[in-house]
Amino acid sequence: MTTARIDESAQMLIISGAGARPTAAELIGPRARVSARLSGGGKTWKAVFALRASRWGGAELPLPAGRYELRIDGADASGLHVATTMLPGLRIAVEGSAVSIAAPIDPIYETPEGQSTLEERYVAQSGGTENAVFFESFYGRSVGCNPRAIDRALAALAPDVVRYWSVVDLSVAVPEGAIAVVEGSPEWWRARGAARLLVVNDWLRRRFARKPGQRVLQTWHGTPLKRLALHRPGFDPRRMAAVVKESRRWDVLLAQNTYSERILRKAYAFFGRRIWVEGYPRNDALVTGDPAAIRSALGISADERVLLYAPTWRDDRKEMVDFIDPETLARDADAVVLVRGHSRTLGEGRDRDGARVIDVTGYPETAQLLLAADALITDYSSVMFDFSVTGKPMYFLVPDLAHYRGQLRGFYFDLESRAPGPLVHTQDELVAALSDADGASAYASRYAAWRAQFNRRDDGNAAVRVVERILDQGYVTR
Repeated sequence: MTTARIDESAQMLIISGAGARPTAAELIGPRARVSARLSGGGKTWKAVFALRASRWGGAELPLPAGRYELRIDGADASGLHVATTMLPGLRIAVEGSAVSIAAPIDPIYETPEGQSTLEERYVAQSGGTENAVFFESFYGRSVGCNPRAIDRALAALAPDVVRYWSVVDLSVAVPEGAIAVVEGSPEWWRARGAARLLVVNDWLRRRFARKPGQRVLQTWHGTPLKRLALHRPGFDPRRMAAVVKESRRWDVLLAQNTYSERILRKAYAFFGRRIWVEGYPRNDALVTGDPAAIRSALGISADERVLLYAPTWRDDRKEMVDFIDPETLARDADAVVLVRGHSRTLGEGRDRDGARVIDVTGYPETAQLLLAADALITDYSSVMFDFSVTGKPMYFLVPDLAHYRGQLRGFYFDLESRAPGPLVHTQDELVAALSDADGASAYASRYAAWRAQFNRRDDGNAAVRVVERILDQGYVTR
């Protein structure tokens, strides 16, 4: 007979059985995988799974929320059962070979009635009373982008300001000295209302009630090639109303360059309010960072060629596009291939794997990956406007160019005539372009013009400038 139990003090899932010891045991989730420590054999055996893990050389944290498959080679896991158990940092339940891991929120608060109660309490609280900043990046799925860089500068310039980070669960690491608040928890609702400043890089979801004295800095998350918000194809009155309602919640909007300033103001009907054109704080690392340290954290040697594949998401599919076979690309290009899905695909699909392939979709800071890479492979993603800070070569894999440009989204300018690197439509064409030692020189003038237009303020000091403006405006105090 095989049994399961949870050691709450050690935060371990323990599977026990009779007979010969299994050859392997794994807990497999979309973005995490844990191997068991096996012991015993003969009469009985035991598989011990840690419910915490370290990624990218960071601290050990609870496993990401989601459904996991319990796979035990050589033993039957079909009859296992453990009722939902609350542990520090997560909730876990076992039913047969299915393991469910959830954020550590008391289930009473996850009911419609529980969330309604918390929302009503949030709306009624006076709020805006704490010298604090509430940060959120990509709906709490990561702690990165412009908010992360602003957090770093704020901690240095105004260390007495309290820094809350909205996270979907406690597998998302927050910066040193910051306080993680799990979305939907009582602490999350309270911090969201109490902070004097909210710094976000996407829409404010759930019900947002601005408190007296509370301000919102919308950093956004990229210079746009693809059409946004009110400029998206098709007339949709509900979308238009939602866009206008959302932009009315922002006090200040951050833009990487004057091109973005013009587009974002119109796309979000952000008229009569302030846009700060200061460069992107997230790109400071591209000027001041150390690629050797990042490569070391990823397990890549200094002499390896590194290609970063980072496509954008598609409105007509949930998972990351699969226009390359990363293992074949790694072999044909003699390189390590980093695969970076968009934040909107983080909860869908599974990490890619293969020889010399590293899936970095869950890596917290894109800028560090850009710094570590020798070349970027993208399509229509705004990452093209960030990577150009480095001056390193870019390649555009665009097999669906006509569909994306003509039907799905549309562009603000003609990518084919202005791209600072070759446009290719197949993996074979991509490999050929990567092999062309003189190919980059053909795009030198385009690349220079691109950087002059889009990266003029990306000088390594954007985060400090933004934080100094925050302090000058009195949004928070030193």
